[in-house]
Amino acid sequence: MMKTRFLTLIALMLISFGFAQEKLADKFFKNYGYAKAIELYEEVLKDGDSSLHVLTRLGDSYYNNSKTADAAKYYQLAVDGYEKDMSPKQTYRYIQSLVSTGQYEKAEEWAMKLKAQQEANPDMQAFIDEDFDIKKISPEYDERLIVKLDNLEFNSELSDFGAFMKDNVMYFASSRDKSSEKYDWNLEPFLEIYQVEMREVGGFGNATKLASRKINTDYHEASVAISNDGMTMYFTRDNVTKKNRLEYTRDGTTNLKIYKAVMEDGVWQDPQELPFNSDKFSTGHPTLNSDNTQLYFASDREGGYGGTDLYVVDINEDGTYAEPRNLGPNINTAGRELFPFVAKDNTLYYSSDGLLNFGLLDIYSSNILNDSSAESKNLGEPYNSGYDDFAYSIDTETQMGFLSSNREGGKGSDDIYGFNAYLCEQAITGTAANSKTGEPLAGVSVRLIDEEGKVLETVETTEDGTYTFTVLCERSYTISGSKPDYREDQKTVLTDDTNEKNNVADLQLEPLIDTDQIVINPIFFDFDKWNIRTDAQYELENIVDVMRAHPEMVIKIESHTDSRGGDRYNMKLSDRRAKSTRDYLYSRGISEDRIESAIGYGETQLLNKCSNGVKCTPEEHQLNRRSYFYILED
Repeated sequence: MMKTRFLTLIALMLISFGFAQEKLADKFFKNYGYAKAIELYEEVLKDGDSSLHVLTRLGDSYYNNSKTADAAKYYQLAVDGYEKDMSPKQTYRYIQSLVSTGQYEKAEEWAMKLKAQQEANPDMQAFIDEDFDIKKISPEYDERLIVKLDNLEFNSELSDFGAFMKDNVMYFASSRDKSSEKYDWNLEPFLEIYQVEMREVGGFGNATKLASRKINTDYHEASVAISNDGMTMYFTRDNVTKKNRLEYTRDGTTNLKIYKAVMEDGVWQDPQELPFNSDKFSTGHPTLNSDNTQLYFASDREGGYGGTDLYVVDINEDGTYAEPRNLGPNINTAGRELFPFVAKDNTLYYSSDGLLNFGLLDIYSSNILNDSSAESKNLGEPYNSGYDDFAYSIDTETQMGFLSSNREGGKGSDDIYGFNAYLCEQAITGTAANSKTGEPLAGVSVRLIDEEGKVLETVETTEDGTYTFTVLCERSYTISGSKPDYREDQKTVLTDDTNEKNNVADLQLEPLIDTDQIVINPIFFDFDKWNIRTDAQYELENIVDVMRAHPEMVIKIESHTDSRGGDRYNMKLSDRRAKSTRDYLYSRGISEDRIESAIGYGETQLLNKCSNGVKCTPEEHQLNRRSYFYILED
């Protein structure tokens, strides 16, 4: 019976110790101390705790240190035992770790599982897109790019969209004229084409309706494209009869057509319908390529891939048109493709709702005009939102452009947004120094950590103690500096949107060795107890690190109390605390012959006046509760 009780007691002690180790590992993990966290979690695992928490924390620790092979190993153990309890974020990191180590088939398998989980839980954060390519799991966009969106001042409370810039004048469609007849579909006035001049000092003037009644009618006009010489305008209009009445289809809708108007003596002449229009289907949203030899448009004509597809038609030298061609399955889907735009660099931009994306209509780009096999790419945020985002245009020389959206925060049902995109990088520089002497420290290991806790880069300070990182704008970083025999220091840096700005983050490393002592922050015990708390373990790890760095070092431990409590009791309590501290160091692999003694002195060596019977503040008493770690041999 006694033997059984003894074994049970030992088992309970081991469980308690393992739990304490896990809590200590959690503390290091929280403070980005991944190497120490890994050591402690692996000890806990070795002692038999293979919980989901321990396995995923090991995976996260290795992942954040960019050791993806080890991360994949522990994530694998986690999914083997706890697949249904894995968080989507950890599953996604597992997938990334598999890709990083070339395990594409297994990564694809787990990507499909995560995708199915997303589809079953619409409120869950989405990690996997419909067009997810496992070999391109990392974003292809340039992370240095900063995009500033601005809701333009001339937007109205009704629909405004489809900005086209020509010679410092913007043309766009708007339903702001409340005197016009309302369209049954959305109960807003019919769309008409407006123009507004961009000021030289920035901003825009007042928007006015395009004066020519030959362009604007009683029905919809929108989506302007003007030739390079400014003499030809293409635009979209409702299909109307010769008597200027809407031409309805059998299902009660009206198709769209593209019209062409020519400028003569400063006046747009009678628009002419293009020959590839039809009363049976819609043709609209015209845009020209950079040399005006081709016209791109959207249409729901027969032979397409979905609701509306994108087409191109060659413009012959005599002004006639060739046969329209569908842009194919790398652009068109079973959904709607609309609002094409061809930039100066021949990149095609358009909107589509045919893929799982950020919202309804999303903006995509494609290099298909240069490479027929090129695939489309979603532009991502902030261009796309959870709403309709469309009618994108950009000047690729200035990276300034416009898009239309009905996203939250606008002025009306659709608004025009201007944007400015530019590359932005900054530097974080600093000097690591001895906090006591101010002397610069060479050889300090400085880590750059992102806001997710991932170590992005590690450098060592130079002879003069300096370091430099190149970082992204509008991010949060933690800078952590460590060196043997010094306490680690950390700084947080928030970068803004200023290109090439330098952020200074100096590090002050406190020396742990002072003459003949290892100096750490006070370690605290609960009242009337001598067990080592987690916060005390965290501090004692500095002793462990110093003794590991100096394998010949021998120390002795002294523990002291304040004067409160009986003299004899304080002597026993301090001695128990000293030996408890010693035993913790033993548990961390410090051999017994390296700790000469661990003795408690109670209240016999007070540092101030606070002896028995003397009134003192809690802070004054605190000064006397201390532990010393004297170096006897090094």
